[in-house]
This record gives sequence, structure tokens and C-alpha cells, in this order.
Amino acid sequence: MKKENLFPDYIFESSWEVCNKVGGIYTVLSTRAKTLVEQLGDKLIFIGPDCWGEKTSPYFIEDDKLFASWRKKAEKEGLKVKIGRWTVPGNPVAILVDFNQYYAEKDMIYGQLWEKYHVDSLHAYGDYDEASMFSYAAGLVVESFYNSEISKPKAKKQAKVIYHANEWMTGLGALYINDRVPQIATIFTTHATSIGRSIAGNNKPLYEYLEAYNGDQMAAELNMESKHSIEKQTALHVDCFTTVSDITATECKELMDKPVDVVLPNGFEDDFVPQGKTFDKKRAAARKRLLDIARALSGDEIEDDAIIISTSGRYEWRNKGIDVFIDAMNRLRTNAENLKKDIVAFIEVPAWVNCAREDLAERLAAMEKGEKFDTPLPTPVITHWLNEQQNDRALGMMNWLGMHNAKGERVKLVFIPCYLTGEDGIVNLSYYDTILGNDLCIYPSYYEPWGYTPLEATAFKVPCITTDLAGFGLWANTVIGKEGTIEDGVEVIHRTDYNYNEVADSIKAAVEKYANATKQKQGRIRNKARALAENALWSKFITYYYEAYDIALRKAEARCSKAGE
Repeated sequence: MKKENLFPDYIFESSWEVCNKVGGIYTVLSTRAKTLVEQLGDKLIFIGPDCWGEKTSPYFIEDDKLFASWRKKAEKEGLKVKIGRWTVPGNPVAILVDFNQYYAEKDMIYGQLWEKYHVDSLHAYGDYDEASMFSYAAGLVVESFYNSEISKPKAKKQAKVIYHANEWMTGLGALYINDRVPQIATIFTTHATSIGRSIAGNNKPLYEYLEAYNGDQMAAELNMESKHSIEKQTALHVDCFTTVSDITATECKELMDKPVDVVLPNGFEDDFVPQGKTFDKKRAAARKRLLDIARALSGDEIEDDAIIISTSGRYEWRNKGIDVFIDAMNRLRTNAENLKKDIVAFIEVPAWVNCAREDLAERLAAMEKGEKFDTPLPTPVITHWLNEQQNDRALGMMNWLGMHNAKGERVKLVFIPCYLTGEDGIVNLSYYDTILGNDLCIYPSYYEPWGYTPLEATAFKVPCITTDLAGFGLWANTVIGKEGTIEDGVEVIHRTDYNYNEVADSIKAAVEKYANATKQKQGRIRNKARALAENALWSKFITYYYEAYDIALRKAEARCSKAGE
């Protein structure tokens, strides 16, 4: 008979993206918070970097009453923290830590890390120091809080406490807790291995040779030794090592010499998806804005029933498949005789923005008043001017292919190179409000441990095209029960190290099929996309976390029992 899972009394969870919206981990943590708050209340405590200083964070509200007695002790111990709530569903407790004072102790901290865990920090560069000092500070915060508020010497039963560290950036803190507060059970989640991402990003074939790669050797070759070292040693020493998909679990085993204990797939809460008339109203507004941007740039008439397509995510040229997306749109453009509708495609990927285009903003404002334009703007393929624009890869490829959004062409491609916060000066809609305007989203990833963007798209009833090199794509296939096609709401294209051309052609064919389908069929496909997403609600995926908590708590329990003998 299986024992009942142990469940923590407290969870501390640290990430660089707590109250700091820079990537997909923000979405993982912020959408999962509500489910855990229902179980733990204020005993779920997120720890993030204080990136704001004297400025007000849009994601955090300070609360002087929270943990007031510990706050005073923390100040006496020299810890600089802000305590409050993360402004996401569930309003979980968040502690933001100022870590700048620890740079002065960096050499001592790295020296101890080498002595205890053989973490190589000698080759550190870039964001390694910043992440490590934050991680160290987070460890100190948890140690202080545990000793002050949780550890009761006379208590009959010791509280069950989890420290959950996300990504290599929090590894140092996990190892610190492991060493200094062994009563706390540690979990480490790698959302993508640093060395796997680097191999893929350096145009090396990751998958065909995965079993032959030596992670340490590749780290030396690609100048990734320090990041790989902290990630690997954290994986080896924590109580429970996890990742987000089966495909990354294979990567961990081969490149970090450590199989994962549990796979924690990324779920979502659907309370950010508008319903009913609000959904329809927001979708209509997003469609109008996106089509008007294309019309204003190109000076061309584009039909209201045009198919709107986008790709989005980080600007990782090959890993995210930006190259193959542009190629596929060009193949559609140059073979458009089969298309029954106009196609307007967008690349929504943040680049090095200089400023919003004044000429475009002025033209859009005039169009709002009913004015029409029949001449293109200069460079009619981009919404914001870039720094060093001549070196941009997307613009370079579009130019080389002759993609200039010429009048009369059925397929237009527009680069929106900024974060969609709602205040960019051109789109002026948030990312979630923008995605509603899409008919189809395309994420032809080469390296994608999970893939939040396609999951978000399907949650908003937008069918998508992804690949079986993405964790989400593999998961979608298992839910569908076969290789997904566009009729299933998610088309999962087979991708390898070498079949770039076949991927581009498959995207082209899938877009044609969807664009030429009847409105009724498109509606059915949209509903299937949404139904698929409902299989990934946190209410269904949280059980994997309970399994991880159980594994970590049992190991910590055994460790403490042994120490007490």
C-alpha cells in the first residue's frame, strides 16, 4: 500500500523572475501560485531580486505588517529586504532581496562553494555574478526566517519545509541551504539546461549526438563552465532534481550525468482569459489594431477577414525557429496562388529597440480619424526603430528574401521588436490582449524544453503549430493520441537536426489548410485548441509537484534522523 504523500508546512520558492517579468518562468510561478496559496496561505513565500530600488514595482506591493518581528531581526542581521505581495492571482507573499552588498564577499563565497561542492566559478562572466549574489542572499533570507520563525527547539514535531530553486541562477542558494540548514528539503528545477541551450544556439546538432556529448567537455568548448558547473552540482546535491518535460529530462541525464526525479510540466490558470462578450470585444480590437499597423506600413488595402499569424518569445534565432518562420512566410508569399485570403504575419520578439516609429504612430492616429493611405512608409516591415538596425538578423533575412510588404502581395510580414506591455507607442496592447487577435500562432522551435507560448495561444482559442522538439509539442501528441494536425487544434511538426526545409514546407501547408478552411471549420479548430489547453490547468498538473515535495521531504527526514543518531 502506497504511503500518503508528505506535504510541506512551508514552501520557499526562489527565482530571478519572482516579481520580475522577463520570461516564461514568471508565468510558471505566477500562475501556479494561486493553487498553492489555497493550500498554504502565507506559508508559501516567493523570493526574488529587488531590481527596483527606490522605484515602484508594478508586480509587488509592500506590506509593513507582514512578518514584522522577523523583519526587525533581519535588519539587525544586515539583510536588506522588502516584504509584501506579488500582484498575481492568489496574492502570494513575496520577499525581494537587495544583494548588492555581497559583491564585496564574492571571492570568499565562491571559495567556499569550491571547497564544499567543487563548483567552478573561475570562468564566470556576464550575469553569473549577479545571479549568484542574489541566490546567496536568498539563502541567507531563508536561513534567517527558518531560525527565527519556524524552528522551535521544544516542538514535538519539526515543521516540514521546502526550498524550491528555479534555474541555475538560484543554484548557489540551494547549495547554501543544503549545507547550512539541512532540515530544509531542497528541490531544484532546471527549465532548460544551460549547456543544451548553448549547444543548440551555437548551431551544433544537439539531438543526433546527444548520447555522445560530454556536458563538462562541451561547457569548456563553449565557454559555459561556470554556469554548467553550478547547475550540475546543484542537480547532484539537492533532495529532488526536476525539469519541465521528458525531452529535457533526457538532456539532463546525458549532459549533467543526473537523471531527474520528477518531470514538472508547466500548467496555467485560465482566469486571465476573458470570457463571452469581453473576449469577442477584445479580439475585434486586437484584430483591428494589428491589421491597421500592416495597412499603415504597407499603404495597401488588406481585407478585414485576413488571417493573422504570429510567432513570439525570446530572440533566439535558431532555438525558437524564427529563421524557419520567416522562411515559411516567404514560401507562402511566393506561392500565394492557392490562398483564398490575405495573410498578415507578425514576429513579436523583443530586440534592441531605439524608439517607436513616429511616422507610423502619426499615420495610425490619422487612420483612426478615417484617413486612408496608399503609399508605403520607408522600411514597411518594422514597427519600432532598432539600435544597429543594419545588423538585425530578422530584417536581414527578410531583405535578402525580398520581403518588403509590396502592394498587392497576399502575404505581409511585420516585425514588432518590443515587449508588448500596452505602452510601446504603436501596438499599445498587452501581450495577452494582442494574442487574442490571432487566427494562428506558429512556434517552430528547435530547442524548447516546454513552450509556454503555444500553451498560452491555445488557452486563448488560437490554434498553433509547434514541433516535437518542444516539450509542449510532445505533450500535445500524448493528449491527442497521435501526431497532432491543425484539425486537432495543434499541429506538431516532426523536427530533427537537419530537416529545416521540410519544416518550412509543413508550416506553409498547415497555414494554407487553415486559411482556406470554412469559417465553421476554423471555429471547430479553435474550440479544439481551447479544449486541449484545459488538460494543462494547474489543477491537473499540481500533482507532479506534490510528488516532488514528497520525495524531497522524505530525503530530508532521513538525513535528519541519521544526523540525530
